[in-house]
Amino acid sequence: MTRVLSKTRRPGGQHRRRLRVDRLLAVALAVALGASCVRPTLPPSRPPEPVRPPAPAEEPSPAPADVRRPTPPVPPATPLPEDDFASQSLEEINRNSPLQPVFFDYDSTDLDVNARAAIEANAALLAWYANWSVTVEGHCDSRGTPEYNLALGEQRAVAVRNVLVSLGVEASRIRTISYGEEFPFAPSDAPEAWAQNRRAHFVVTAR
Repeated sequence: MTRVLSKTRRPGGQHRRRLRVDRLLAVALAVALGASCVRPTLPPSRPPEPVRPPAPAEEPSPAPADVRRPTPPVPPATPLPEDDFASQSLEEINRNSPLQPVFFDYDSTDLDVNARAAIEANAALLAWYANWSVTVEGHCDSRGTPEYNLALGEQRAVAVRNVLVSLGVEASRIRTISYGEEFPFAPSDAPEAWAQNRRAHFVVTAR
């Protein structure tokens, strides 16, 4: 009796193991399928850089103008009444000449402030009376040899003439001559007389 029962016993342990294996296989299959369906996460794409408009072409700068320093205008003169000269001879005009003398230091041709002021005033007057021509006489005091003083007087007259021309007086209207010590304005050997004799003197020669 005992042997018959042992042969008819159902194999429960084997069945349960098979179910476990089947479940494990099903779980593994589901995991594998799920993993294959997951899309890989891609890094965010970089936004395109904005397109900058091209820089406007620089216009070429205009060529600098040929700037030339203008010739300083001759200051306006305060003329003497025209009738005064219309009725006078050249001798009378030169006797009370409106043209100022230009004075120099001893043995010098330099033009100081006072000398240049006198030349500028004369240039203004000659600009007003444009038909006048003048002679600039160079004079010296009695010290030095006659030959030396003649050369020095010429240099003084030319120095004054050059400034007049630079101020706009036509060179053709100006003549120069040197008298050295021959015709002193103050005939004396005193220092005050020497200072009066070192000069450039203006003479109107035509009008």
